Amino acid sequence: IHTVGTFQVGDYAVFAALFVVSSGIGVFFAIKERKKASSKEFLVGGRQMSCGPVALSLTASFMSAVTVIGAPSDVYRYGASYVIFGVAYTFVVFLTAELFLPVFYRSGITSTYEYLELRFCKLVRVAATLIYIIQTILYTGVVVYAPALALNQVTGFDLWGSIFATGIVCTFYCTLGGLKAVVWTDAFQMVVMVVGFLTVLIQGASRAGGIESVWSTAHTGGRMDVFDFDVNPLRRHTFWTLSVGGTFTWLGIYGVNQSTIQRCISCKTEGHARWALYLNLLGLWIILFCAVVSGLIMYTFYSRCDPWSAGSVSAPDQLMPYFVMEILGAFPGLPGLFVACAFSGTLSTVAASINALATVTYEDFVSQCYRDLSNRAANWISKALCVVFGVACTTMAVAASYMGGIVQAALSIHGMCGGPMLGLFSLGILFPVTNLKGAVGGLIVGITLSFWVGVGAFIYPAPSNNTRPLELSTAGCNFNLTADGSNQTSVSVSALTSDRYWLADSWYSMSYLYYSAVGFIGTVAAGLLITLLTGPMDPKKVKPGLTRSVKDVICFCSEKFMHADFSEDKEDLGDFGMAWEKHTDTEGVIKMEEKVKSDNDNLHENGYTNAAFDHNETSQVKQTKLCWIVSL
Repeated sequence: IHTVGTFQVGDYAVFAALFVVSSGIGVFFAIKERKKASSKEFLVGGRQMSCGPVALSLTASFMSAVTVIGAPSDVYRYGASYVIFGVAYTFVVFLTAELFLPVFYRSGITSTYEYLELRFCKLVRVAATLIYIIQTILYTGVVVYAPALALNQVTGFDLWGSIFATGIVCTFYCTLGGLKAVVWTDAFQMVVMVVGFLTVLIQGASRAGGIESVWSTAHTGGRMDVFDFDVNPLRRHTFWTLSVGGTFTWLGIYGVNQSTIQRCISCKTEGHARWALYLNLLGLWIILFCAVVSGLIMYTFYSRCDPWSAGSVSAPDQLMPYFVMEILGAFPGLPGLFVACAFSGTLSTVAASINALATVTYEDFVSQCYRDLSNRAANWISKALCVVFGVACTTMAVAASYMGGIVQAALSIHGMCGGPMLGLFSLGILFPVTNLKGAVGGLIVGITLSFWVGVGAFIYPAPSNNTRPLELSTAGCNFNLTADGSNQTSVSVSALTSDRYWLADSWYSMSYLYYSAVGFIGTVAAGLLITLLTGPMDPKKVKPGLTRSVKDVICFCSEKFMHADFSEDKEDLGDFGMAWEKHTDTEGVIKMEEKVKSDNDNLHENGYTNAAFDHNETSQVKQTKLCWIVSL
């Protein structure tokens, strides 16, 4: 079995330098912001961030080690159709910027789940927060496991030791500097990711015989068959699963995810937040392109001797780090640069997740129970929550090793939880008639359906005729696989196929990218049906700022919209969700899309309170009125 080298002194030096710089940024902001001891500064950066750093932060966090390591391996095995995710990214960013962001930003909220209490009731808010916490811990566990796997493969470090070391570093970094440190370090780490990828692309293409050789070999091996328009939902990757299913999956990650929205609302203005999302789209395309081309180069390099089939690596997700060590091993420091690229990208993802978890836990639970906490106490509690969730995510990383491929595991988690959450927010924003019973019932149905198909697929993996991995060759290796081994594998697969449960080849074999769509459709359909059966809400009783019509999205660049003046539409919104901040805050004053035209609606209007209130007003509304408008 062919082996590659391990880290040298230069690699460790590069790796350590990147870690020191990343940590130094966190220390810098910890010192700089030490006098601003409030949860607002720690969790949302004082809402003074610029669009550039936020855009880089968004890209680095959501295209980290899962993409750096998992995506090239996916292209290596299944082909370049992975690039169609670029279509999904486009739809996702547009819908996030024009549909969801305006509602969240103008509401002045800190936790996205505050919206659900404003629109429905506290019960819905608590349920959604708990789902988000579970989803994020599961996903972050996968993200922690990915770079630990890379370190184990290329350095020989103990896998579990690497996992715990990664978790400790991420927790320390997140707890130290808050959101500002996370955003600025993410910006630096995004640059590192691009440099790392470019290093692999240049040297890899050279070792593979040039771009023409890569294109020719990939085409011969079937890797360039990008557009497969088969509508069969059981197929793992087709144009429709990647574009449609990918849109639903990533919209659940972007459109209503606390980690994304938290960074967007930290921007100075709504315009800055929008620009951050669109600039982030450019970053997503760049990283996606690098990942796909890396996979094609890797296939060309190993076209005659696949390391996985040959036994040089034990799992497909180890292919990329193995490839990097083989082509860059002779250049001191470069393998360290690539692995540090994956590791630092994971730091950004995990730190953002931990920060978001701390935010929703504090805003949705702690601040609701203890409303008189000082800024200093609130700040320390937020930091303590970061430590707690850091430990939880690290523990979850151990379980991630049993979840199969990194990319599929990560997106499956987001699909199962993100789809129903996307459906719940869509019910509130797009359908003013949705009532409380419809929202709760729809969420239950959506969660049940998505977990049914997701867990079933985990127990009964889809057959190869649906996943369709492409052929890998060992003809150029220095040994021959035995016929007996091949025959034994064939018999084993046949035996498993004949004993499969009937749902295993239909419902459970659905592409993992449709899990989110299943949850979304189930939630919206059941929610609207229950609403119709129990009595729809009067749309006039729903504050305009909490809904957004399709017309608003389509005509977002219209003359009327572009010149709309919201400056006079300030509301007295009580002290909802603001137990952690008792001082004057005029930065987040809510901006509604329409003025209240009747004094008769004042009681209802005041029932919608949120974080963006004006302390100069003295009128306060009790939180118990929040559910009054949806009671039957």
